[in-house]
Amino acid sequence: MSLFKARDWWSTTLGEKEEFDQGCLCVADVDNSDSGQDKIIVGSYMGYLRIFNPHPVKPGDGIQPEDLLLEVQLREPILQVEVGKFVSGTEGLHLAVLHCRKLCVYAVSGTLGNVEHGNQYQIKLMYEHNLQRTACNMTYGPFGGVKGRDLICIQSMDGMLMLFEQESYAFGCFLPGFLLPGPLTYSSRTDSFITVSSCQQVESYKYQVLAFATDADERQETEQQKISSGKKLAVDWVLNIGEQALDICVVSFNQTVSSVFVLGERNFFCLKDNGQIRFMKKLDYSPSCFIPYGSVKEGKINTLVGNHSKMLNVYQDVTLKWATQLPHIPVSVKVANLQDLKGVIVTLSDNGHLQCSYLGTDPSLFQAPRVDSREINYEELDAEIKELQKIIKQATKPQDILPKSEKHGDLIVTAEVSPDLDAESQAIDSEVKAEAVPSVTVKITIESRVTAQKPNLAVCVQAPLAVTCDQFVLDDLEPDSSETVVLSVFLKGNCPPSELEGNCVVSYNTPTGILKVAQCTFMLPLRLICFPAQPSKAANHKLTIDTNKPPISFLTIFPDFVNLSEDDQANVLGFQFLTGSKTTLLASKTSQRYRIQSDQLEDLWLITKELTLRLEEHFKKQNCKDFACTFSGSIPLQEYFELIDRHFELRLNAEKFQELLSQRAVQFRAIERRLLTRFKDKTPAPLQHLDTLLEGTFREVIALADAAEENQANMFQAFTKLKSATHLVIMLISLWQKLSTDQVAILEATFLPLAEDTQELGWEETVDAAISYLLRTCLSKSSKEQALTLSSQLCMPKDTSRLKKNITLFCDRLAKGGRLSLSTDSATQQAAVMPGGCTTIPESDLEERTVMPGSTAMFPHYGQIAKQESK
Repeated sequence: MSLFKARDWWSTTLGEKEEFDQGCLCVADVDNSDSGQDKIIVGSYMGYLRIFNPHPVKPGDGIQPEDLLLEVQLREPILQVEVGKFVSGTEGLHLAVLHCRKLCVYAVSGTLGNVEHGNQYQIKLMYEHNLQRTACNMTYGPFGGVKGRDLICIQSMDGMLMLFEQESYAFGCFLPGFLLPGPLTYSSRTDSFITVSSCQQVESYKYQVLAFATDADERQETEQQKISSGKKLAVDWVLNIGEQALDICVVSFNQTVSSVFVLGERNFFCLKDNGQIRFMKKLDYSPSCFIPYGSVKEGKINTLVGNHSKMLNVYQDVTLKWATQLPHIPVSVKVANLQDLKGVIVTLSDNGHLQCSYLGTDPSLFQAPRVDSREINYEELDAEIKELQKIIKQATKPQDILPKSEKHGDLIVTAEVSPDLDAESQAIDSEVKAEAVPSVTVKITIESRVTAQKPNLAVCVQAPLAVTCDQFVLDDLEPDSSETVVLSVFLKGNCPPSELEGNCVVSYNTPTGILKVAQCTFMLPLRLICFPAQPSKAANHKLTIDTNKPPISFLTIFPDFVNLSEDDQANVLGFQFLTGSKTTLLASKTSQRYRIQSDQLEDLWLITKELTLRLEEHFKKQNCKDFACTFSGSIPLQEYFELIDRHFELRLNAEKFQELLSQRAVQFRAIERRLLTRFKDKTPAPLQHLDTLLEGTFREVIALADAAEENQANMFQAFTKLKSATHLVIMLISLWQKLSTDQVAILEATFLPLAEDTQELGWEETVDAAISYLLRTCLSKSSKEQALTLSSQLCMPKDTSRLKKNITLFCDRLAKGGRLSLSTDSATQQAAVMPGGCTTIPESDLEERTVMPGSTAMFPHYGQIAKQESK
């Protein structure tokens, strides 16, 4: 028996398929017995009222027939039961039962039985009040300081407090700013009602203020409960707790001090009489109910808090004193004195599980058997200790925040891209001006080994690519079942994408409620965005990729782009993008080189990447493991800087358009106010061309909005081109310096930190900060550079001169032997120059590079830098 498990003293299950809630449980001496022993009163939403007096023979016994004193069906749902002095002329306790449209007060009495079946109990209706409004909850107490009797206050669903002086209706008032009803209680010390409004505020209303706010004497009882009756109340004090409240209760330390306890969704609060916080406790679970009661220590309050994890926690002020496990989730908890046993915990679940329990455990009667004595093998013990230490060391290693995906997961997602383009294009609303925009089919298969609840599939591709449908809500998957989804991908925007990679993400819930994610990637074919074309002899931009293997015929590595009837396509191949630009690919006949050329720098990226991937795949099939690509030319920084300037210029234009739009909008609203004042004037005055000025301003706003929208589209295309050129520069640097995979990842994180570009956080300032950090750490020349502090705020720069200077310096440091590393210790950096950056490989006449005017700032190789410095 666990020490932290509630001991079952007595329990029972109430009815079948009945529902219960917070107000359905009450503990009191409802029959006014001589012993003063508490009885358990339970009402259900099905209208059943039950009264129990548990008498277990031994702890843990179930219900005996004589434990049920009374069971009666009242035919209406029971919202709340309370016991108090509700009948005039007597101070005996009576039972108040709140229905949706009725309040009934009963007297519970017992008659001594003459047979073995025991005593007989019955209830007698003393009086009832028919309610004109739907009730929510109620509270009671000696309102106004009356002696020897309790008054009842009912809160309706529309925010009216209806007060009853026992057999008669007194008055009613509306709560100010009411939206939804909250918990309600009464503080006898301050004579005030305390509730929690839908504004997440604890509010207190004085009974005197409530009584003076109505005119009950001038109206009839039924009229008082109509919608138009009552006046709004003035609140005594307000405290914002920032969350909805589940329950509220008032407990007195003694006659002079009392506290208001409020149970929220994530905290419970203890307040003073004036609304000040005495203390609060943040809960790391979702509570369901609570009950505060006086502690044996003076000035302390104990609180029982039940939660949705079937736990019952005992707090003394804010200190957790005990935690115990319950067999159900409690919706109501009380503390009772039953059969001379004080402090019995009574809990009720929403499906009718009623239990009386206590804390602690029984003594264990288990005795460990005697261990046979044997000789100790110290060598085996040493080996076992070493094995255990190895397991402990492995378990205490710092782990990643996200768990690593298992090799055989519970749910596997695979994406299969069709090798051929769709016979009938599925492109929708494409902005490409080509004659035909092709599409390719992607078949996504989801295989589940377990039960996957509420699976959702999201398919993402890089804009300007688009999919016919990117969100799928699937039915629950059973174990060893699969689901297949088919969609098409096409080019929607009028510019080539920077990536041909797509991503599939499936989110689902396990039967235990854990959210899991499975994902996979897929590569789209190059034919989706370009088609074979006649090669071009002249081009503005050229790149040469060196390899260590003889050139491969394009008939072998690009079978989908060559025409077998043309023999000249074995060494030269032309690609035309759907957007209109052309790129040419040449293979040298005399050397192990490939030339890529185009009129646009950004168009070189996808063809270069496709070439390297297909070459690696070709040699991998031939089991050639030493194949490598290198680059020994100049990094095209000048052309790259032109793309940066173009993108930055469009960002500046966006700021100007935003400022002009703001000015014209202010002017437009000012003219509208002037016109509205003229129209409201009783004596008409001339408009003085305000209508003409309003129309002109409106046209300016529309024109500026159109210009801003066009600039936004241009900025998106510029950012896509900039990303393509950035990918190309990263590849050339990695081939030039023969960087490792980790170093390439650092390059990509430095130059491509953003998936989307915004005015608040742009590409230029982010990349500038990343490069500055690398120049100050792993690429620094001295300790002085490491001591420099970088600005902690990223803001849009005035121009791109600093960024371009840092990129040039970054390449210069790499050429001189700097190594990319996340380590800030410069002493550990290796100052080794990679081969291939020392000398220039001469190019043949066929592959002669043409230098454009103004492109002299293209980055030279390391050998040229050394010569310039020696001069």
